Amino acid sequence: MKRNILVVDDEPAMRDFLKSSLSDRFEVRTASNGKEALALLRDSRADLVLSDVQMPGGGGLELLSDIRDGLDYHPAVILMTAFATVEKAVKATHQGADDYICKPFGLDQLDHVLERALTMRQLHRENSNLRANLVDRAEKLGLLGNNIAMVELREKIAMIADSRGTVLLQGESGTGKEVAARALHESGMHSNGPFIRINCAAIPETLLESELFGYEQGAFTGAVQSRKGKFELADGGTLLLDEISEMPFTMQAKLLRVLQEKEFVPLGARCAIRSDVRIIATTNRNLRQLIKSGDFREDLFFRLNVIPLTIVPLRSRMDDVPLLTRHFCQNFCAENNKPLMELTDGALRCLMGLQWPGNVRQLQNVIERAVILSTSGRLDEEVLGLSDEMETSSSVDGFSSEMTLKDMERELILRKLSNTRGNRTQAAQELGISVRTLRNKLNIYAGMGMEIPG
Repeated sequence: MKRNILVVDDEPAMRDFLKSSLSDRFEVRTASNGKEALALLRDSRADLVLSDVQMPGGGGLELLSDIRDGLDYHPAVILMTAFATVEKAVKATHQGADDYICKPFGLDQLDHVLERALTMRQLHRENSNLRANLVDRAEKLGLLGNNIAMVELREKIAMIADSRGTVLLQGESGTGKEVAARALHESGMHSNGPFIRINCAAIPETLLESELFGYEQGAFTGAVQSRKGKFELADGGTLLLDEISEMPFTMQAKLLRVLQEKEFVPLGARCAIRSDVRIIATTNRNLRQLIKSGDFREDLFFRLNVIPLTIVPLRSRMDDVPLLTRHFCQNFCAENNKPLMELTDGALRCLMGLQWPGNVRQLQNVIERAVILSTSGRLDEEVLGLSDEMETSSSVDGFSSEMTLKDMERELILRKLSNTRGNRTQAAQELGISVRTLRNKLNIYAGMGMEIPG
């Protein structure tokens, strides 16, 4: 199937020459200026636009801008330019043009430029589709939420899925760090390998080394047979070091060496074993503070923090509570062979009025209990049983029950920016959003006449 090219030039002879030269390999349409070209592009898609820079009635630079801002798809754009306008063409490549070619040019040169641009555009399209599929997969694996923080988290996971860099997942207990780790594993190059988890806080220091690296028969009293450690069991897959902040200081040095050398020696063994493992570490504590207190190695932190990901607490994305509630309700109704229950408005207001110190895990447990105990076929305030946990006042931490979700989001953003003394980078990180997203929202608030902290 031939690819579609739109040739844009105000000189009829040039249009005719290019159409006759390219028609054996491409479907070629022509336009005499940018305005005419844009109309054709809106009527029928093109894979590539080959446009002159200087034209009356709208030149190539204006057309490039219109394509980027006014179309729902992005064809490759190559600009044809005379020597006097090369500087403009070069500048245009920084504004989104795929390439430029100087007049006069030979057909071989033009073929090379066309094929390169089309190939790169196809790769870009395939990568975009792959990333979109990975984002969808992350959501299906449990990373639910329409809040911007969760949207960006899914996009980041899709972006880094096939990398080998160590990931540090930070977030409060119950935010879903293990869910995010599994989504990262399932979305990446190690998805066909095992997913092995070890809780660094649950294993005594005397056993942690053997759990991680394994041991040979006779390595110590009671070692009646050899046993593989988590690093060896996770070969070709992912090793999740849960609650890395609780790892004993002496073990941190040994882990650092393994991460640096990419090999380990089981207890009692003489030879090192290499293991192809993707490392994901999680923590609900501030590792930088632990470094200052001398409880965590700074060099290990830098080794783990190659790709940092932060999961925001549920109270920072309250707009996701209805979605999560209905998701959990559907799952637990199915598990308990009950028909899908109705969520009353009163119950939803009740759920939206809590700060959820236990985050998503706490919400999940509340909904499971309510589904099991409900005899009315619906989830209401009574079956939720949250009256003792609700604040007695009509506001929670400064958030009124009369506020909309947008009001609450705005209040949270401005409060966080105030707490960080106007440090937008720090505020964005603590909110779990990008600096660009924060800047856009602050611009909106400023346009509303609001005072921006800092």
